[in-house]
Amino acid sequence: MNRTLQRLTWSLCHLRHHHRLLHQSVGIIGAPFNKGQPRGGVEGGPDLIRAAGLLEKLQAQGCAVKDYGNLVFDGVAEDEPMKLLKNVRAVGSANQRLSDAVQAVKKDGHTCVMLGGDHSLAIGSIHGHSAAVGQLSVVWVDAHADINTPLTTPTGNFHGQPMSYLIHELRAKIPVLPNFSWIKPCVSARDVVYVGLRDVDPEEHYILKFLGIKVFSMSEVDRLGVARVMEETCDYLSVRAKKPIHLSYDIDAIDPSVTPATGTPAAGGLTYREGVYITEHLCQTGLLSAVDLVEVNPLRGRTEQEVRSTVRTAVDVLLGCFGRLREGNHLPDYRLPEP
Repeated sequence: MNRTLQRLTWSLCHLRHHHRLLHQSVGIIGAPFNKGQPRGGVEGGPDLIRAAGLLEKLQAQGCAVKDYGNLVFDGVAEDEPMKLLKNVRAVGSANQRLSDAVQAVKKDGHTCVMLGGDHSLAIGSIHGHSAAVGQLSVVWVDAHADINTPLTTPTGNFHGQPMSYLIHELRAKIPVLPNFSWIKPCVSARDVVYVGLRDVDPEEHYILKFLGIKVFSMSEVDRLGVARVMEETCDYLSVRAKKPIHLSYDIDAIDPSVTPATGTPAAGGLTYREGVYITEHLCQTGLLSAVDLVEVNPLRGRTEQEVRSTVRTAVDVLLGCFGRLREGNHLPDYRLPEP
């Protein structure tokens, strides 16, 4: 293929991609909830991400955007621990409210973006998404597996447990909990892929192996490269059926040298480029239907620069979900040579 034809082919591919962008409709929900973990500050994430220009930047790249505002989470009286489990009633009721809100966004026809808040919110976000559209695939980008059950959790914090409430195959391992009776598992283990794991509890290792869940740890990312990891992720998920994709993205998946303002940083994570590439690749599938961006905690940044770096990266991750290309969204002005 000569250079002129290569350029023409490249331009046509980007024209089709750009045309799709013009029809992207994004619905944003803020979920300023922090009771799934012990550190205050994560409730400030949604407004900081908005203040960094998320809505305006999405609109600038061709998206229609509707901001549904922030959910209000009522306090729960007498929310005493249940053995090790903390804030059980608050987590259950907050996620029920979020599930209803996500269903409304999806029924309005938008790709849903949930801005957290801590990662326990994935319970309501994924549940609501599935209730609205049916069977899902889930891509979970995180330093942590967050698949402890109430019986295996070493901390009792719900942000380390959300996947266990959502996977059909773990239903028998979940005890009856107050404010959790509304939750019905909605995802099959074979429809889940993890990317970026590097801090996994022994019990979680066992659960992942027992269920045969597809995992690309940071070792695999290093060995294969992120492009190969994402190709294999999408090939794996599309073997049975091309289901809508729910991307649940914990900002601590990215290395703390880039995103230090988060509650449970773990060294050795994704680079900025790898973290954004993941969303760019999923966007290209045309199947991305909902996104969580969680665990931005401004109080965990030691300096204003650390907070800015974390928030800016979160915004860029989200822009990648909706077609932002780092070489720019505009078609190059190629001119074919005269015959």
